[in-house]
Amino acid sequence: MLAFIIRRLVQSVVVMLVVSLIAFVMFRFIGDPVDQMVGLETTVQERELLRQQLGLNDPLPLQFWHFVSNAAQGDLGISYQFKRPVADLIGSRLPATLELSFVSALFALLMGIPMGVYTALNRESVLSKLFLTISLIGISLPTFLIGILLIFVFSVYLQWLPSFGRGKVVDLGWWSTGFLTVSGLKALILPSITLGLFQMTLIMRLVRSEMMEVLRTDFIKFARARGLTNRAINFGHALKNTMIPVITITGLQMGAIIAFAIITETVFQWPGMGLLFLQAVQNVDIPIMAAYLLLIALLFVIINLIVDLLYVMVDPRIRIEGAEA
Repeated sequence: MLAFIIRRLVQSVVVMLVVSLIAFVMFRFIGDPVDQMVGLETTVQERELLRQQLGLNDPLPLQFWHFVSNAAQGDLGISYQFKRPVADLIGSRLPATLELSFVSALFALLMGIPMGVYTALNRESVLSKLFLTISLIGISLPTFLIGILLIFVFSVYLQWLPSFGRGKVVDLGWWSTGFLTVSGLKALILPSITLGLFQMTLIMRLVRSEMMEVLRTDFIKFARARGLTNRAINFGHALKNTMIPVITITGLQMGAIIAFAIITETVFQWPGMGLLFLQAVQNVDIPIMAAYLLLIALLFVIINLIVDLLYVMVDPRIRIEGAEA
């Protein structure tokens, strides 16, 4: 088990180094950082002094080393647009994105898995057909259209929920949360459904197809022949053997929720990292773009590591195969 974790950690470090190289190339060769930081009235001598202070005259390998070492210490540079440390900007926006992603993921899991199990066990029922219709809508419609439709129905027409913003938040140290206020909880509902609907339908269809396949296997027929109850067969045997591919897709989708929350945050003007990244793209703010790339890569690496560990917990055969390898 320890060797398995060490091997995954080494692979994660290699991935982060490759992503850091991509971010460094983007940071170094997409425009001149000095041109973004100074005005037209800046003299040549002042520009050269700034280049020297930023280390832009150093050899490229040394620049890359400084970039990686600074990023490892949380120093992600200065924003061209806001003239503030990028780490502070991301730190102020990170709670909003993580809370939205957490609620969206929770919504996708708590709705997708039961719906998938039900549609697999009750294929001809009216409710199963309704769930499949909802999943088809969730997969077919683009995220921004779902968000606009929800705003029109629940914010404009019914006036039940807010259409933008995060509501009132409570500061707990450096973390700001909307979980502790009524307006914050209301503000979470529409964007979390918008962001989690596609993942919910994907999980539901995956659970349904995998469970239907498992229910047709020989060991399930043997379990029925032994006289086990339907509850024991469906949830003690079939569902457990369904979870490996579900864990894989769910883990990847959790990272995708965070990475691709940009559209949802834009539609609902949610003050998170996605909206900050979009503003950075519009203003060619390379430090924010590079930092966002590194952070998303780190989140994917952490999620994949957790998924690998869950594999070992769910299926002991993976542990045995890893020990033999």
